[in-house]
Amino acid sequence: MKHRTRAIALPVLATGGLVAGAFGGVSAAGAAARPKAAPPIAYNTFNRNFTTMADLKSIVAKGSGGITAILPDTKSSARYTEFDAPYLSEALQKSGMPSSQITVENAQGSDATEYTMAQSAISKGAKVLIMDPLDAGVGDRIEAYAKSHGATVIDYDRLDLGGNRNYYVSFDNVQVGKLLGQGLVSCVSAWHVSKPQVLEMRGAPTDNNATLFFDGYNPILQGKVKSAGWAIVGQPPGTWDPPTALTEFQQQFAAHPNINALLAPNDENAAPIINYLQKQKHIKAKTFPVTGQDATLVGLDNILSGYQCGTVYKPIYLEAQAAVAIAVYARAGMTPPKALVNGTTLDSTEHKYVASVLLTPEWVTPANMKKTVIADVFVKAKQLCAGSFSSACRAAGING
Repeated sequence: MKHRTRAIALPVLATGGLVAGAFGGVSAAGAAARPKAAPPIAYNTFNRNFTTMADLKSIVAKGSGGITAILPDTKSSARYTEFDAPYLSEALQKSGMPSSQITVENAQGSDATEYTMAQSAISKGAKVLIMDPLDAGVGDRIEAYAKSHGATVIDYDRLDLGGNRNYYVSFDNVQVGKLLGQGLVSCVSAWHVSKPQVLEMRGAPTDNNATLFFDGYNPILQGKVKSAGWAIVGQPPGTWDPPTALTEFQQQFAAHPNINALLAPNDENAAPIINYLQKQKHIKAKTFPVTGQDATLVGLDNILSGYQCGTVYKPIYLEAQAAVAIAVYARAGMTPPKALVNGTTLDSTEHKYVASVLLTPEWVTPANMKKTVIADVFVKAKQLCAGSFSSACRAAGING
């Protein structure tokens, strides 16, 4: 197996603008008659209504061939089915791409399926693949195959270290980790947890994102060990499989029954652990801090009920639009504008910097839930506030 090392996101400030000419002025009437140019596509011009995508229609008209998006699974997170797939489809449609040249599919957790999907897409005329690789092995194979057949690959959401992709689109994943660490620190204080004994969990070791998250939160926790007497009592191998995460937690909790705080890397891993603490250990609300990521329904409900500190929210509609914008330019054989590609990411295996779109994540608690996930219709208020969660919703200013 090829050794994998971490990628480091290095944001780059985008510059540019209009320069007014000093000579050869145009009358006000002439300027008014001149057709208004579409605004430049930039990483921060996308919105929840997908209106920016219409500005890509002229670029679509210059290109040919299909765009295929391949998502990894439906098990590690509900996001791929509930959000990524429909958002990618909507972004592609609103960019003016012909429906016959749009494909969005899911590999269902199979390396072989993901590779076959990529081969099939290219054989049917896809010029660009938007791919979220299940792991580096299949990612490398797909990217090598695409390169040999003249297709462009965009690594979507996670970087395939050692691969041959052309672009990378994701959220700033080290910042995601920092939000997890800072969220746990704030929660420990707010919930008055004395002498924190922290179990520090992580995602699958084969996923570079999990490494980047860890790079974000581990220094924060280590800092509290040195400055505030915290203890990190365990660091299991890591997984994105919730039942396996529960098993890892139970093993650690049996060996260290003094554990009283948990750095969990996402909501799906946290959910069965919280359920276990509630039912088997009768842990009360706001006594055992647990973190999360992805703003899932179960995670948000656990936050409202006081069993999870918060969740890292990544507005996926921004990520989907950014990936499609890059794909449309690549399909037309054009270089995306610098205002869109706002950063670079180091593939430390290949010692190369990858042109990247790096978006900004948010930490969500009851205090800002209404203006983030509810306003974005990431979760419907009626769904979130059902049953026993109605009173907690009202306390958070959310009317279900």
